[in-house]
Amino acid sequence: MAKNVAQSPLERTSYSMAKQCAHEGVMAGAKAAVIASIATAIPTLASVRMLPWAKANLNHTAQALIISTVAGAAYFIVADKTVLATARRNSFKNASDIEA
Repeated sequence: MAKNVAQSPLERTSYSMAKQCAHEGVMAGAKAAVIASIATAIPTLASVRMLPWAKANLNHTAQALIISTVAGAAYFIVADKTVLATARRNSFKNASDIEA
């Protein structure tokens, strides 16, 4: 029954804003994850080659876990901050439109 109800223009606008907000968050998070992966992979792989402790204790699985954990954390932190910043910006824009 809910599919038969027509959406108001305000609902369509808020849906498109939410979609755009989520898309911006995903793109920013992906960029941050790539940068964090590179920034983590270089010292991790270098330390495994140069430090005897790391060579003895960090196998391939541990190295991949270190790099992927940092990449995942960077993705979620940046995506969350971007979505919140975009939502905040859109809410202030909507508030000024309503008051005017």
